[in-house]
Amino acid sequence: MKEILQRLFRHEELTRSEACQVMKDITRGDCPDVQIAALLTAFSMRSVVVDELLGFRDALLEQCIPVDLSAYHPLDIVGTGGDGKNTFNISTCACFVVAGAGYRVAKHGNYGATSVSGASNVMECHGIKFTNDNARLRRSIEECNMAYLHAPLFHPALKNVANVRRQLGVRTLFNLLGPLVNPCHPSYQLLGVADLAQMRLYTNTLQRLGIGFAIVNNLDGYDEISLTDEFKIMTNRYETIYEPSSLGFSIAPRGSLSGGSSPQEAKEIFDSVLENRATQAQRECVLINASFAIQAIEPMHPIEECIAAARESLESGKALRTFRHFVELNS
Repeated sequence: MKEILQRLFRHEELTRSEACQVMKDITRGDCPDVQIAALLTAFSMRSVVVDELLGFRDALLEQCIPVDLSAYHPLDIVGTGGDGKNTFNISTCACFVVAGAGYRVAKHGNYGATSVSGASNVMECHGIKFTNDNARLRRSIEECNMAYLHAPLFHPALKNVANVRRQLGVRTLFNLLGPLVNPCHPSYQLLGVADLAQMRLYTNTLQRLGIGFAIVNNLDGYDEISLTDEFKIMTNRYETIYEPSSLGFSIAPRGSLSGGSSPQEAKEIFDSVLENRATQAQRECVLINASFAIQAIEPMHPIEECIAAARESLESGKALRTFRHFVELNS
């Protein structure tokens, strides 16, 4: 590790295999906390490059609890977090809209770090029991098109960095890795990022991984399509900036997507969306994210068709029925 640190201090880059070995050493408990903190600090002072990110990812997935959902070719919807907006559970709502439209989803999530309610918070509020049992996860995705993977159950090796991350109290490269280490290796991904530099990094990374993807960023700093301003999309096939009105959506007022001040408040917003009684801003935000997720799976479908499929899932009650069945299976 000392040699690696010296190289990083000289602004040198690591190869994919070097980054993989460093992460293995860290997560196996072979490095003292002070060296881990030094490495994380070094990567906070310069951007991680694609090979480094892939190497770190390789190590974490090699050490995770495996789950095989490959037969279902699932989609994951995830945001990097850290945008400071404290939005409600948009990605998780969108997962059930996509599942209600007939697509398989394997959501990898955790408790909220920068918001009141993360995906795992809202799941727990509904009585969901987390599991890493392959049979239970397969049954869930088969019967209701949705499986939920609570990250701590699949990445026990990360306990060796938990103390350092907690004491540092700032975002580190582990935050960048979160969206890339879904243990089921999803075939498709909708990934929300908070800035354009991250958008380019993840685009190059996901292209190397060979999955179908759509990376989204609202240009006013949300790590999802918030409809509060123009938003940018980068996929395997195209890159463009949209005005909400060009797709038939209204501009959402700033603050209209707040997740509230408690997990219970966030749960109420979540329920109101799936019950199709939420505000226009809340409902449309979920619909547009679900639409681009569907297009990640169906890249030849115009986005207008994907919007229609998402809207039909929500307004017909399919998304709500999917969620209720998911709760029955996983409580």
